[in-house]
Amino acid sequence: MTVVTPYKNQATSKKVQVASMFDNIAPKYDFLNQLLSLGIHKGWRKKSINLLKEQNPKLILDIATGTGDFAIEAIKLNPEKIIGVDISEGMLKLGVEKINKLGLQNKIELKLGDSENLDFEINTFDAITVGFGVRNFENLEKGILDIYRVLKTDGKLVILEFSKPKNFPIKQVYNFYFKYVTPFIGKLFSKDNSAYAYLPESVNAFPSEEKFLNILSEAGFKNTKAIPLTFGIATIYVGIK
Repeated sequence: MTVVTPYKNQATSKKVQVASMFDNIAPKYDFLNQLLSLGIHKGWRKKSINLLKEQNPKLILDIATGTGDFAIEAIKLNPEKIIGVDISEGMLKLGVEKINKLGLQNKIELKLGDSENLDFEINTFDAITVGFGVRNFENLEKGILDIYRVLKTDGKLVILEFSKPKNFPIKQVYNFYFKYVTPFIGKLFSKDNSAYAYLPESVNAFPSEEKFLNILSEAGFKNTKAIPLTFGIATIYVGIK
């Protein structure tokens, strides 16, 4: 897999650059998410969390939690606790404010953490979610292996990630929107010019559905499947330990 970084002129690792990028765009992140996805991402998130209903998970880990939207959505599963980890302090600060405002601080805990080197014991969580985060991993295979390690046997992993539509005319419209409109709007509202140019590049470099399902299987996940959403603009990936 090609390693795509947000800042081409920096010699630092992808991990450092991604943390810095999200710190930079944190104040406008939720607003731009809503604007650029036209609100569709909310439905994607709901569908992802609904896939965990039958598991009735008590302890959930939300990786690349950002400002906590996935963790907040997962509250409807009535877990005892949700832990969200992210490498961006700026995003977590906003997430904590949001969670406190909703009075969910006893249920949701957000912590600074490396998604590829999770600070948890083996077989800890009943379910793990990752929303739009795995394509930002520096080492995708290593990150998936660590997710497998901390998930309990029979626990479920649900990943929501952008993907590339294959059919005309959605493919052409999507490519134009992602390549030209997204970076333009991102530059307009965000102080980080590189962040929203990195988004389409990182999606483009991400493995195909088939290849990513192979990565999940090789890590040990069974019953893996890919569920395309909105003409293939995004995909939910599911696996059981």
